[in-house]
Amino acid sequence: MTFDTLQERLDYRFKAPAGLRQALTHRSYGQPNNERLEFLGDSVVNHVVALALFSRFPQLREGDLSRLRAQLVCQDALHGIALDLELGAVLRLGEGELKSGGAERPSILSDALEAVFAAVYLDGGFDAAKTVIDRLFAARLATLDPTTSLKDPKTRLQEWLQARRRQLPKYRLVATHGEAHAQQFEVECTIDGGMQTRGVGSSRRAAEQQAALAAMETLENHAG
Repeated sequence: MTFDTLQERLDYRFKAPAGLRQALTHRSYGQPNNERLEFLGDSVVNHVVALALFSRFPQLREGDLSRLRAQLVCQDALHGIALDLELGAVLRLGEGELKSGGAERPSILSDALEAVFAAVYLDGGFDAAKTVIDRLFAARLATLDPTTSLKDPKTRLQEWLQARRRQLPKYRLVATHGEAHAQQFEVECTIDGGMQTRGVGSSRRAAEQQAALAAMETLENHAG
């Protein structure tokens, strides 16, 4: 993939392409890199998503809005959007990061996406950044249901099983991947009857939540 293809997927054409190039430059590659842009992009995306939630859910209290925003603007969600954009194909990484799979690492991809949002903001202003972010988050916002989304997947799974008088799930750490500073944890969730799902995350807790989410989706599909 090329920078031109990425701009088509963002539906935004940079007036100064150097900004996009910097947003896609990891510190392992050299200077200028995307660390400062990531800092700015984090604030921009949180602002835009806060506006969207504020408008979409006028009945929700501040704490609930904050929890929903935290679910939407988290590493896993940003990583998913970065994968949809195939951002890893245009990242500029140092040789060591390339060899260790940095182009697929959730932390690197999510940080780069935030840097891209900042680059759009600096190049075209807030309205341009808002348009890009709103479009990329549209599907996730459309399926957001506060009645279930305000509960984390582990809580939802536990309540679902308890309501049906079934045993509670068991979580087991299966493996860890990557170096100490950027580890990924793989966790297995087992439910009575032999059903097993797995989740991967940047912490054991995040991996458990992903495994619980996979189990919840499987159970709901079978129930439906």
